[in-house]
Amino acid sequence: MPEHRVVVVGGGVIGVCCAYFLSKEGADVTLVERGQIGDGASGGNAGTIAAGHPPLNKPGRIRRSIMELLDPTSPLYIPLRWDPGLVRWLWTFRRFCTDRYLDASMSALAPLGHATLKLFDSLVEEEALNCAYERAGYYEICHTEKGLDEAKKDAAMMLAHGYHPRTLTGGELLEIEPALLDGVIGGIHFPDAATCDPYRFVVELADRAARHGGRFQTGQRVAEILSTGSQVKGIRLGNGEVLEADSVVLATGAYGGHLTEKFGLRLPVQAGKGYHRDLDLGESGAPTLNIACVMAETSVFCTPMGSFTRLAGTMEFSGVNRELRRGRLNQLTAAARGYLKGVGDAPCHSEWCGLRPCTPDGIPFVGPVPGQSGLFVATGHAMLGLTLGPITGKLIEEYVLQGMTPLDAGPLQLTRL
Repeated sequence: MPEHRVVVVGGGVIGVCCAYFLSKEGADVTLVERGQIGDGASGGNAGTIAAGHPPLNKPGRIRRSIMELLDPTSPLYIPLRWDPGLVRWLWTFRRFCTDRYLDASMSALAPLGHATLKLFDSLVEEEALNCAYERAGYYEICHTEKGLDEAKKDAAMMLAHGYHPRTLTGGELLEIEPALLDGVIGGIHFPDAATCDPYRFVVELADRAARHGGRFQTGQRVAEILSTGSQVKGIRLGNGEVLEADSVVLATGAYGGHLTEKFGLRLPVQAGKGYHRDLDLGESGAPTLNIACVMAETSVFCTPMGSFTRLAGTMEFSGVNRELRRGRLNQLTAAARGYLKGVGDAPCHSEWCGLRPCTPDGIPFVGPVPGQSGLFVATGHAMLGLTLGPITGKLIEEYVLQGMTPLDAGPLQLTRL
C-alpha cells in the first residue's frame, strides 16, 4: 500500500509537531514554511508549557476602560485604527468573556493540557531533545492583594480541572528565589507545567521528523490549495511548483487564513503580537533567576534559559505585522525591574516580537475542513501554541492517518463559531 502523502503548511511548533507525528507513523510528509523553521511566535515565546492555565477570555477582560485598552503600556493593548475584522472579533470575544464560557473553554483545554504534558515528557526522553526542558513548573509572583486574588481565582479554576496549584507566602517565595526583590506578598506555584527553550524544541523536533523521513522546504510561499471537486490534491507554491498530496494540513498560525476562503471557510483568528527581551542577568552581578515566573500585575513572564533570562509577554492587536515597538519592549524591562534584582543593569541578549493566532473563545481550531476531503486546519492556539503543540500534532495524525475523530477534539471543531 503506497504511503499517504501529506503536505504540512507552516514551520512553527504546531506544524512541526504535526509533521513529526505523521512521519513517525509512516506518512510521506513534506513541510512547507515561508520563512525558516521556528522563526515566528514558536521560537520567541516565553518557553513556558502552561498546561491548564486559563485562556484569554476571562470575565471583565473587555470591560476595561477604553483608555486602558488604548494605553501602549497596558498588558492588553489595541492601537486605535479602523479594522472591521478586528471589530467583529472583539465583539465576539466580548460575548465569551463570562464565567460560563470561560468554564467551557477550561473544560475543553484541561484534558488537552494533561495529555500534552505526558507527550512532552516522552518526546524529550525518547527523542533525546536538547532543549533545556525542565519539569519544575512555574510561579506567579504577586505584589498586591488584587493580583493575589486574581491568581487564586486562576488556581481554583485549575484545581477544579485536575491540576495541583499551591499557594505560597511572600516569605516562602523569597526563600525559593533569591533573585526576587522585597515586596512580594504571596503567589502560586503551578507544578503541572514545564519550561524549555522553545526555538531549540522546534528545531530539534524538526530534525527528528526528518530522521523519520519528513522533508522540509523553507523560504517557500504557498499560493493555492489544489483540489478536484471535494478532494484535495496538493498545493501550488509561489514559484509555480506543484506538490501533490492526499492530505494538506494548514498550521499557518496568524498567517494563511486566505488559503481556506475558496472552500467557504473564514476562521475568526486575530494576530496577537507578543514581545521578548533576553537579558544576561548574571553579568550585571545580580543573582541569576532559578525559577520560571510570571509577574501577576503586569502579565510578564521571566524564564531562565541557560545563559540568559527571557522576559516575554503582552498582547497587542495591531494587525498582521512584526513592527517592533520600542515602548512595548521597554515595558517588559520596566515590569521586571519591580520584581527582580539587577534587571536595570543587565545587558540585552536579544529583542523580538511575533504574532500569536487568537480565537474569540480561547480554544484553537483543530480538525477537518467541512466538505473538503483531505484538508485539515490546526491554528488559533494563542499563547498556548508551545503548550498544546504535541497534543495537536497527535490529534492531527489521528485525523489524517486513522480517519477518526479523536475523543478530545470535539470542542476544537472548525464550525463552532
